[in-house]
Amino acid sequence: MWMRRVLAVLLAGSLVGLGGHSCGSDEESAAGAVELVRLPPPVTEGRVSVEEALARRRSVRAFSGEPLPPERLGQLLWSAQGVTDPRGLRTAPSAGALYPLEVYAVTPEGVFKYLPARHALRKVKSGDVRKELAAAALGQMWMARAPVCLVIAGVEARTARKYGTRARRYVDIEVGCAAENVFLQATALGLGSVPVGAFDDKKVKAVVGCAADEEPLLIVPVGK
Repeated sequence: MWMRRVLAVLLAGSLVGLGGHSCGSDEESAAGAVELVRLPPPVTEGRVSVEEALARRRSVRAFSGEPLPPERLGQLLWSAQGVTDPRGLRTAPSAGALYPLEVYAVTPEGVFKYLPARHALRKVKSGDVRKELAAAALGQMWMARAPVCLVIAGVEARTARKYGTRARRYVDIEVGCAAENVFLQATALGLGSVPVGAFDDKKVKAVVGCAADEEPLLIVPVGK
């Protein structure tokens, strides 16, 4: 599988960070020497217009199971939380540029966390847990056929430090923005996607291996 072919152990010192704004959680900066998956650089010019993607986007719940090549997975992750500015600003807006969202990719090879500043994946778990994820989503077993399920989690405390009780609302707004980016990007790539909000929070968190302060907010299965 392509994921195993491109797995590499990278030293933190060999990764050039993006200066300016803080770009994500402390976990990124503390990654150190861990298994990372390099992703191909994102494409910023495509053949499908925003208007065409909007017109064609539909919720899809039936997938062929065909694997996604790394450039497509990387493009989907970049659309959700990719860095687009030397200051660390991202594809989706964030209140105060605090970026409370964390994105996980659940694939046949395992669970991987997206590191926006590096445009890379950090391996969280080995093995295919898509069936367990589908079961945690109240038994929506069709999800297990999707070659990737993106799980978007949020760290409310990251936003609450500045915005207090408004943080919950802002985090909810941000996950909607990030998800719509993924839906339109998937459509532009000729892929299907769908938002899944019906799931057991604790079970999804356990299956994915989210950090203690992260709460799963949305699952987005994507594939052909």
